[in-house]
Formats: sequence, C-alpha cells, structure tokens
Amino acid sequence: MTSANNQTAPEMAALPPLVAVGGPTAVGKTALGIALALRFGGEVVNVDSRYLSRGVDIGVAKPTADERRGVPHHLIDIIPPDGEMSLARFQDLALAAIGDIHGRNRLPILVGGTPLYMNAIVEGWRIPRVPPNPALRARLERELEEQGLEPLVERLRAVDPAAAARSERNARRVIRALEIFETSGVPMSAQEGKSPPPFRILELALTMPREALYRAVDARVADQIAAGLVDETRGLLAAGVPERSAAMASLGYRQLLPYLNGEQTLADAIRQIEHDTHRYVRHQMTWLRRNPRLRWFDVSQSGWQERALAEVASFLAGQLRSPIGQPR
Repeated sequence: MTSANNQTAPEMAALPPLVAVGGPTAVGKTALGIALALRFGGEVVNVDSRYLSRGVDIGVAKPTADERRGVPHHLIDIIPPDGEMSLARFQDLALAAIGDIHGRNRLPILVGGTPLYMNAIVEGWRIPRVPPNPALRARLERELEEQGLEPLVERLRAVDPAAAARSERNARRVIRALEIFETSGVPMSAQEGKSPPPFRILELALTMPREALYRAVDARVADQIAAGLVDETRGLLAAGVPERSAAMASLGYRQLLPYLNGEQTLADAIRQIEHDTHRYVRHQMTWLRRNPRLRWFDVSQSGWQERALAEVASFLAGQLRSPIGQPR
C-alpha cells in the first residue's frame, strides 16, 4: 500500500515519529503537549507565532516557567519584542529542533495554534529562501500608500499570475511576491510547493462546542487582565517597542493601545479583546477543518485526554486506526 505522499507503509514505518497538537486558542493544547511529553519522553516544539517574542508573555498565555522546567520547550522567547520571523526561518528553526530531539532519542511534539506554521512543517512546504530586501519593500509600500493595491497586483499578474490570483486582496503577500521576483528573477509560485516531510506524523486537534470555547476565551482574558496584562503592555511601550511591531499587533496587546492612549475605557478594550479573539478562534477552526489527517478530541467530553494518550501510544507502536471524524 502507498500513502498519499507516495511512500509505502514500510517506508513510512521507518521514519522517525512526530506528534502535532493543534486547536483553537484556549482549548488546552499546552496542557496536552506537556502530558504527552511526560508520558512518552518528549519535548515540545512551539508552533505559535505569538510565543516567539521575549517579554510578550501574559497576553499570549505562554507556558509557565514551572511547565517549561518540567518539559523542555523549544522556540519560545527567541526574538526581541520588536523582531520579525519569516515563515522560512521558522521552518528552518523548527526542523533543526526536531532533528535535535530525534538525535537524543526523544519524541518531538509540535504544539501551537498558528496553522501556517504547523502546515509548513507537517506538509513539507517548500518556501522561497529569498531574504527580505528592505529598500525594495519600502518602495513598494510607498507605492501602495500612494496608488493603492491594484497597480501592484497588475504588476504581479504580469510576472507571476499564480501568486497574484492567490494574493490579490492581501497587500503584504503581494509585496512579498514582487520582492521575491524582483530580487531573484524567479516567480514566487515557481519556488513554492510541497515535499513529503521526513517524519511519520500523527496530527491531533482539540475542540469544544463554540459557546463553551467563547466562555473559555473570556475567562482567560479576565485572568490575563488580573495578572497584569495592562502593565505588561505599558512596559513594552515604555521600553521602546513600536505600536506597529508584530508583538504589539498580537491579540490582547493591540486592543489595549486605544485605552493606554486615552481614547477608550478599559472595559471597552476588554470587550474588544474578547470579540477579536472569538473571531480568531473561528479563523483557526476554518483552517483546521480543511485538514483530513486530524484526529479530533472534544475536551468537553470526559476521558478525552486518556483517549488522546492511547492514540499516541498506538501510533508509536505502529497500530493506528483511521482518523477520527470532524468536530461539529
């Protein structure tokens, strides 16, 4: 029998194992990743873009210091709060971490809610390795501001129609595609694709009924405010982190800026965090439902974690059943 990535069953069985844990914000991914690591001798590789930045802690619900002492975590706090991370660089760092963990005969466990990052690893995405060109990007951004998006889209259609069709409503992606072409002379679409990843992968996804998930989100927001999220945000600004930085654009931080600038009440800012997080949860679930490989676990049902642990045990023993169905 041949798998979807054209590898035979014996070939797949010979590959080193990799477990991935996905799901929407506030569903309990961190706790499951730690439980799996403790049970199966694993280490967690972060797949949440918001965990990368140092000093951005409360609003993104990073694993606590105690949790990280009990189980090694990789790719957390690796860039400054005003730093940036490209998808290609993240993929390189994650693959290096996975290789290191395998080299010590331990189980790498991907945990996180950034679908783009997760798919880049488990689907073996080929990503253009063209480095950023700040001068070119600044020029394209000025053109965007002065002329609007359509002229840039038309220019992209002339050199890379496939990329233009995928990105025509996303200014950032249009600019990146033009940057790649003008820097390398090769269309971005010609540099992209997928290759079978060198792992045997089990993909788990956590879910719960939507209204229950919204309540969990709102409870987390209340806990974050009580834990000092406002002061953390104020401290980042005082340290010189720009309001337009990637860190300050994270959920929980950008919604506090109008309050800190005297333009809004704290109650209104909290309601905005809740609203925007609900919307992000829906976006995450849309991405996840597109993945037929996922084995779903409803965390509102009793015994779900034991079933997830048993699923991983079966996977590691090479006795896995068919994927468990989609959530409601």
